[in-house]
Amino acid sequence: MKKITLLAALLLILTSCVGRKHIEKQLHSGNYDLAISNALKKLENNKHKKRKQDYIIMLEDAYNKVVADNHNRISRLKKETNPETFEAIFNTYLDLEARQNAIKAVLPLKIGGKTLQLNFNEYSNEIVDYRAKVSDYKYNTALALMNSKNKLDNREAYSILNEIERINPNYKDIRSLMEKAHHQGTDYVIVSIENQTHQLIPIRLQADLLNFDTYGLNNFWTVYHANANNSIDYDYAMQLQLQRINVSPERVTERQLIRKKNIVDGWEYVLDANGNVVKDSLGNDVKQDEIITVKARFLEYNQLKSTQVIARVVYEDLKQSQVLESFPIDSEFVFENLYANVRGDKRALTAEDLKILRNRRIQFPSNEQMVYDTGEDLKLKLKNIITKYSFRS
Repeated sequence: MKKITLLAALLLILTSCVGRKHIEKQLHSGNYDLAISNALKKLENNKHKKRKQDYIIMLEDAYNKVVADNHNRISRLKKETNPETFEAIFNTYLDLEARQNAIKAVLPLKIGGKTLQLNFNEYSNEIVDYRAKVSDYKYNTALALMNSKNKLDNREAYSILNEIERINPNYKDIRSLMEKAHHQGTDYVIVSIENQTHQLIPIRLQADLLNFDTYGLNNFWTVYHANANNSIDYDYAMQLQLQRINVSPERVTERQLIRKKNIVDGWEYVLDANGNVVKDSLGNDVKQDEIITVKARFLEYNQLKSTQVIARVVYEDLKQSQVLESFPIDSEFVFENLYANVRGDKRALTAEDLKILRNRRIQFPSNEQMVYDTGEDLKLKLKNIITKYSFRS
């Protein structure tokens, strides 16, 4: 028991040393905030214990050094009088305030019986001042970008406005500007289907293919419309060209299988050489299973019909009046139904035979239904093309 207690104490000391050395290394390498964070973790519990003194000393040292560095950085940036430095100054003030608040959470702390005295400052005025300067600078930068007809500029403007919303919610009219920047930065694509097959295409198939709500597409900067909106100047067109539809004839294939199996069919007495019933050691009559061979003729029928739709997806730049790219699509749907009849003893059939035997011949689907069923595979392949294609690579 004493050995276990001694070992536990030794491990505790070793763990403490490792933690202290780790923080000392961070402190000496100038990683002050990480050193402060780790020291604060060590001081969350039992902060008044003597073994915690080293962490308090390192905390004080790291805090004084990082605050001095922050103030020097702010002074240097202010001298540059460059509005692009406003955000760096603002973030540094936020760091100063957040660091103070984190340390205040563990106060009071004592070193050698004396209460630790750290120099805390009030940064709220500076934070408010530079929040306004950052917001105003970014606001004007975003406005300049939005005056461009370039969509990428508008996307950048949206990102900048979103940054303002994060640090200064509802500043001026940025929410309405964000909507405008989003609209001006979005690629609008008009989608259509062109039937080149010289065959009738089911109306509901066309409706399904153009129902983009079912595709689960979530591209913030690309919007597909199946029905043109007159208020939108479309950038691109995507056309699904149905080129050929192949429908196979209705076929029924037949195959005949002979099934044969030995099964137990009752029992019989075991007879000796003289024709007498054999007795066991207790004097009981000995019985055995009666094995018979059963046979059946299994007639399996397979109904088959298939449809193939060959198409092409064509992307066009409407502003430049040129085809960007095209992708082939080949989709297929197969109707298949197995059913069977049996002649002879059903007991000769396999489990799979019995399963098929429960099926019945059904009516072949119409050509229109087959083409419509092919549409599910067509939609998956169309969605795959849309999600992978980028107008601005």
